[in-house]
Parts: sequence; C-alpha cells; structure tokens
Amino acid sequence: MNRILIVEDEEIIRQAVRRLLERQGYRVCEAESVEQAEAEHPLPDFDLILADVRLPGAPGTEIIARAQGVPVLIMTSYASVRSAVEAMKLGAVDYIAKPFDHDELLLQVRRILEQTRLERQNQVLHSELDRLYPVEGMIGDSPQMQDVCRKISKIAPTDSTVLILGESGTGKELVARALHKQSRRSGGPLVTVNCAAIPDTLVESELFGHEKGAFTSANSARTGLVESADGGTLFLDEIGELPLLAQARLLRVLQNGEIRRVGSEQSKHVDVRLVAATHRDLRQLVQTQAFRSDLYFRLRVVELNLPPLRERGEDVIKLAGVLLKKVCKNLNRPPLKLSPAALAQIRGYGWPGNVRELENTMERAVILAEAEEISPDLLALDGFIDRLEPQAPAHDLSLEEYFRQFVLKHQHEVTETELAKRLGISRKALWERRQRFGIPRPAKR
Repeated sequence: MNRILIVEDEEIIRQAVRRLLERQGYRVCEAESVEQAEAEHPLPDFDLILADVRLPGAPGTEIIARAQGVPVLIMTSYASVRSAVEAMKLGAVDYIAKPFDHDELLLQVRRILEQTRLERQNQVLHSELDRLYPVEGMIGDSPQMQDVCRKISKIAPTDSTVLILGESGTGKELVARALHKQSRRSGGPLVTVNCAAIPDTLVESELFGHEKGAFTSANSARTGLVESADGGTLFLDEIGELPLLAQARLLRVLQNGEIRRVGSEQSKHVDVRLVAATHRDLRQLVQTQAFRSDLYFRLRVVELNLPPLRERGEDVIKLAGVLLKKVCKNLNRPPLKLSPAALAQIRGYGWPGNVRELENTMERAVILAEAEEISPDLLALDGFIDRLEPQAPAHDLSLEEYFRQFVLKHQHEVTETELAKRLGISRKALWERRQRFGIPRPAKR
C-alpha cells in the first residue's frame, strides 16, 4: 500500500485531500509545514509527497531536497509558468494548481506512483541482469529469443518507429526499454504510457497537454507526455485502446513531428522516437474501424513479435531460476531451490500469463515455502500434465519418459498418495497414467 504525505497549512484543503486519497486505499500522513513534516516523519519512507508552495517557514519546494529522491508533487494557488518552471528545476516531479479537479489529482498521483514503481522495479532488474545478458534484461537461449535480441540490436540505433506484438506478460515493456537504452537517445527521457489506464476524456490532455482554460478543470497550462519525451523515446503500451480522436493527433506527430496542446492554435515541433505495443490484433481492429489504417501502417515500420513462454523451450527453467533468486532477495528470504518435480511442472505447464504469471508463481511459492526446496504443491499448477502433454520439448525428456522414470525410481520408497503429491497430481490421475503407460504398481512385500 502506497504511503503519501500531504504538507499543507490550510486544514480544510489538507483534510479534503486526505479523505480523497484514503478512499482510494492510500495510507496518508499530514503536516502543516516542511519543518513539522521532517520532525515527525522519516521523509524517505514515503512513496509520494504533496506539498503546497507557500507554507509557514520554509517554502514547500524545500522538501524536495530533504526527501532524498521521493517524488514531490507541488500544489499551488499561484499558478504561473514561472512557479511551475522553478518547481521543476528544483526537482519536483510535477505540479497542480488549486483549486484542482479531484479526478485530475488522482490521475496525477496514480501516474507518478506507477512511474516510480516501474523505475524501482527496473533498477533491480538492471543491476542483476545487465551483467549476464547482452540485451538488457532479455533472458533466453531459445532460437526465438535469440532472434528477438538480434533484431533489437539492429533496430535500436535507428529512429524507426517500432510496433511490439505479443501476449500479455511476454515482456513488451522490457523490449521497449532495451530499445531506448541501446539507442542514441539513451541520455534522453523514456516516457511510458499505458493507454488502457487513462480515461477516454483525459487521453488527449495527458498525451498532448492543454492550455489554461481549455476545459472546465484546466486551471493552468500543462505539458503533455509526448512533449515530455522530447529528445527521447515515447512508449505507448496497449496502443490498441487509444480512442480514434487521439489516434488522429498521434498520426500528426508521426507525420510532421508536431503536437498541438488542447485549446491551443499553435503547433510545436517535438523530436520523439515512438515505440508502441499491444496484445490485440490491430489488423482486425482496422477492419472493424476501431483503429485507423493510416496510423497502423505508420506504426509497423518495424514489427517485433514476442513469442509466448510456452514456445520458448528450456528458457522457462532459466527464467524460473532468475525470478526465484530475485523474489527471495526482495522478500529477504534465504536462497531456495526448485525440486526436480517442481521443475518438471514448470517445464510442462502452458503459462497462459507468460513471464508475469511465472514471476507471480515464484513469489507465491517463496511466501509459502517452509523448507529450502520448493515442492510442486507450492506452485499450484494443478493438472499440468493433462493440459500440456503435446507441448513437451522434443530435445528433452518427454513427459511420459519423465513420469516413467520418476515413478520407477520412487515407488518403492513412498506410498501412492505421497508419490502423487510429489508429481503434483491426484492419486486417481497417478493410477490412470500407470494404466496408460503400462507401469504396474509394485507387488506388496
């Protein structure tokens, strides 16, 4: 649960913001001044700080340096270009003018927290994986992943627009970050936008910015996310969810390198490299007129298809090991290992949620583990053999061969119930497979 600190001397505003945030599930603390905030709360422990500019004692911008990297959203009743620029120069992540619209404030809070989460998450991944893998964070020796890595190395140095296709959880954002890091724009910003997470009514304002008075709650001018990516890379995830009107504006960016803020009559040039991603079939969306055909063809200058985890062979075992190590570290648990039966389940399961599902499975197993070895029951992948028998990798043991060897090796040591438990199947399924594969139970002594 995210912790937010409100630093505001007007009690009515402070209490109103607190109630608004608490209704969204955030844990909220408050203070009337920078001095009180620092005296009563360890500032680095917060995930976000909302601070008014004008406070008794030190100005609200003073808390930026004292917060040691915690993002600070500045609130001000004195909205002006000067106050916004000064706050941003001092390190504020953004600012909002009072009186502000509740939806606008919540959207900014969610966006800042999500961006911070992704940055922290990627810092952990980068430190562990950069040393081991030539393409940032990309793990796998399968031909499909090696092909993806080769294409990334070729595409990254260019400014070509890239469309990343793949099922949910296959690592599309990781590819976008690798493209940015290996490009000539790596010193510029990487701005990540989840198009599906922005309400339709706010998409244009969020992407392209707005002028003061452009609509009812536009109490000040605002820089859009496209403009924020100037000189760097803009990653639009789930671009298939973008409304048609916003698609038309985005097409103009790709065609002319120009944006126009909502409510403005003047255009501004931006230098942005666009990377887009989706798990949806854009061609089908074009046919149903839910996606512009001209934008689709502009996006797919270079197309990268990410393979689902079930098609990557032994990569799943390598990924499971890396993710298990990462989860143990994050949860402050001693190193754990996967049992042979657990590895067999991981190899045989179809992973419809791909790498994200695998990571969640490792986290659940680590939380529930009571021994140094993770057993199949902790993975909770029931019925894995029934679902995945046809997809066993040809270069390794088939599931029938693994089942046969495991049963013959252990059936004299344990009961049928325990043997079934180790295999991660029911006792009835064990009996059925004995019949199918011709493996009789040993005679009782």
